[in-house]
Amino acid sequence: MKKAVVTLFAAVFAASVFAGGAKDSNNGKVKIGIAKIVQHVALDEVEKGIIDSIEAAGIEADFDLQNANGDVNTAAQIANKYKAEKVDVAVGIATPVAMALANAIKDKPVVFGTVTDPLAAGLVTTLDHGEGNVTGMSDAIPTGEHIKLFKKIAGIKTLGYIYTSNEANSVSSLKLVEDACKENGMSLVTQSITTSAEVKQAAEAIINRVDGIYLTTDNTVFSALPALVSVFENAKKPVFSGDVTGALSGGCFMASGFNYYKAGRATGDMVVSILKGAKPAEIPVRFMTEPSDSDLLFDLDAAKNCGIKIPEEYLKAANYIFENGKLTKK
Repeated sequence: MKKAVVTLFAAVFAASVFAGGAKDSNNGKVKIGIAKIVQHVALDEVEKGIIDSIEAAGIEADFDLQNANGDVNTAAQIANKYKAEKVDVAVGIATPVAMALANAIKDKPVVFGTVTDPLAAGLVTTLDHGEGNVTGMSDAIPTGEHIKLFKKIAGIKTLGYIYTSNEANSVSSLKLVEDACKENGMSLVTQSITTSAEVKQAAEAIINRVDGIYLTTDNTVFSALPALVSVFENAKKPVFSGDVTGALSGGCFMASGFNYYKAGRATGDMVVSILKGAKPAEIPVRFMTEPSDSDLLFDLDAAKNCGIKIPEEYLKAANYIFENGKLTKK
């Protein structure tokens, strides 16, 4: 009888571990750790979306919000903190943090948000379902389509690209950019960085060799976006951003990509499902593919500065227009 009780207890414990939903004995709330690799507007919106989704579901939670400040060692320390404190769900926003959480935490659900290539990052082995205690949302963007559009509208012949060499998502994106340039008969000039402090210097290193620059969802680059934009603005060369959220304050000639707040809500929905009993291993990797998930922005001030006329058909399709220093949402 004693053996049967022990076996039953073990089974119940195992189920609670991977379904989440364990309550904090002090206040009856679940503990949710949300960590991001660096602070910038897009990742802040993801964080906000996650919290709003969980609260909208009526779940009472204590949120432990952490920022690794672009440092992988700090990300590892945060992961160990969440492990020691036994958070009910650990959420990693961006690849380095997600990898740190997945490597450190094996007995609680780990949900990744805005990871460009979860396969290359080793977070999952298939996109059809999660891996053990890990699942999440990918922020993969249509890089090839973006570059083709950039060439068509801005007449780009030589494209610039700055990427963070120690971020798996950025290295994966580099391959996509290289392939897109080959397909569209464009030359490519790249510059690698490791910290946000190097972004302006990298922009200055390539500015005289390119017609414009394309930015994928590289968190380190976007954390220093104003510095990059200023270099290209002074040179009267256009910036195409794959992240609309980071372009809302102006400076990027055009931006196309999904809404990061909505991405946060989608990630939060996955957390809610887990807290209600779903197993991470059974939840497919989520992609933001619905038309309503995406935004298109044109900065007419930047276009004028670069001497580019935007065809009316594209202006009509945009839901954000930046002109005379002001943002208008259609």
